[in-house]
Amino acid sequence: MASPGSSFWSFGSEDGSGDPENPSTARAWCQVAQKFTGGIGNKLCALLYGDAEKPAESGGSEPPRATSRKAACACNQKPCSCPKADVNYAFLHATDLLPACDGERPTLAFLQDVMDILLQYVVKSFDRSTKVIDFHYPNELLQEYNWELADQPQNLEEILMHCQTTLKYAIKTGHPRYFNQLSTGLDMVGLAADWLTSTANTNMFTYEIAPVFVLLEYVTLKKMREIIGWPGGSGDGIFSPGGAISNMYAMLIARFKMFPEVKEKGMAAVPRLIAFTSEHSHFSLKKGAAALGIGTDSVILIKCDERGKMIPSDLERRILEAKQKGFVPFLVSATAGTTVYGAFDPLLAVADICKKYKIWMHVDAAWGGGLLMSQKHKWKLSGVERANSVTWNPHKMMGVPLQCSALLVREEGLMQSCNQMHASYLFQQDKHYDLSYDTGDKALQCGRHVDVFKLWLMWRAKGTAGFEAHIDKCLELAEYLYNIIKNREGYEMVFDGKPQHTNVCFWYVPPSLRVLEDNEERMSRLSKVAPVIKARMMEFGTTMVSYQPLGDKVNFFRMVISNPAATHQDIDFLIEEIERLGQDL
Repeated sequence: MASPGSSFWSFGSEDGSGDPENPSTARAWCQVAQKFTGGIGNKLCALLYGDAEKPAESGGSEPPRATSRKAACACNQKPCSCPKADVNYAFLHATDLLPACDGERPTLAFLQDVMDILLQYVVKSFDRSTKVIDFHYPNELLQEYNWELADQPQNLEEILMHCQTTLKYAIKTGHPRYFNQLSTGLDMVGLAADWLTSTANTNMFTYEIAPVFVLLEYVTLKKMREIIGWPGGSGDGIFSPGGAISNMYAMLIARFKMFPEVKEKGMAAVPRLIAFTSEHSHFSLKKGAAALGIGTDSVILIKCDERGKMIPSDLERRILEAKQKGFVPFLVSATAGTTVYGAFDPLLAVADICKKYKIWMHVDAAWGGGLLMSQKHKWKLSGVERANSVTWNPHKMMGVPLQCSALLVREEGLMQSCNQMHASYLFQQDKHYDLSYDTGDKALQCGRHVDVFKLWLMWRAKGTAGFEAHIDKCLELAEYLYNIIKNREGYEMVFDGKPQHTNVCFWYVPPSLRVLEDNEERMSRLSKVAPVIKARMMEFGTTMVSYQPLGDKVNFFRMVISNPAATHQDIDFLIEEIERLGQDL
């Protein structure tokens, strides 16, 4: 595939136009966004810069805004040309909006009111005095509101109320005290990019209907492959609907590489295939095996050490066992950043074994891939450059809005050969442009959402240096938490030593259990502590952190940090809140 060529699409340029510190770059993009979004673009820029710093508007000033949804505008100009003039949502329906005749004015008014609801929610998400969650039990929410779908339309006033109600009970995943999942935070540039993507509302299968987005996917995936360490960023890749699908792509391609006939003849034409992954790996490997007809019994779990890292000697032993039984090892999936412990498998040793036995090496770096952006921490993925494929989820450690997952493949053209079906109504061979930019035939999906623009625009706004600072800060916060609780009364670490990632795993031991001997009764009672504290967290709405058992270890808290809004004070608050909610247990 030929390079797009223009520095406009790149992540930096000699004249500094791609410099994240250069405000003209972001302002230029605000002006581009205004062409797509009209008044919404102005509001986004005002949010990002403040009125005093708002870029010059390309088409006149924003009309005055009404203060009431049901009343006419409040600009006191007669006759009035404001979008809000004579707009009464109680008498309007979706059929009164564009493309309806005379639908422009109610459409602008409606979308501006929706934007008000969204912006209020955004601001509240960063307000520590607000709840992370307004928790209600499912039956309570079902009874409190009528969620059923009806034959007759509701008016726009009710539609706006539904927007408010939905956000009222949504989890504020951007809140500085939300630590529940690997994907947290709310990036303003990423959010703006997501809005623009939805406004463009196109598909990623051909260049002809998504020219800019297809080029941006090419540029961004190439940059990610360069960071992995593949020479010149060579290879292939695609953005997929999450890390589980990216991992399944890797399994699919690895099988095709070894037995290309499986594409036409199916699993009956190939021998019993075996995949290997660690006992701490993500469940998606088994799901992928089930979906592809390989079977979950054909996924062999390799033992891990006390820190959750795959033991290479056990991997080699299990490979030899499979071969002796007449099975064919075809994939080893190593993990760079396990879901619970945040462990990094020894990729160099795994790569040596894969080379020795001619097995496809995949690295599931959905959680840990972001550390490649950090000079301080990228050593934890040493050996990733030897992988045949890599899963990397920027919507996790890099804070890109959901969803944004990439599957990177070292061998160019292999994805296309594996998945293409030559649909002539989409992928005509006599088009007037370079057909290598019609990327849809290498995907399993036909319809594919534009996931790249969020990442690309954030990368332009932050630069690689900005992502590095974000990641370094989150890992420093994790080490801060570890240093506080490792010797604090009432806390026990699940494993010794400071965390490799932002995962900090620990038990909180209430005073009533601290005097008990370490026996089965104590473990049974301790297993109930984390679930009760978590339930209380949600009912109070103050914070959220996950818990789980693992192997022979009873329920423990798994703290993860990926939100750059979090501070030392938020870590302190979490510790105090756990103790407040768990003292009486």
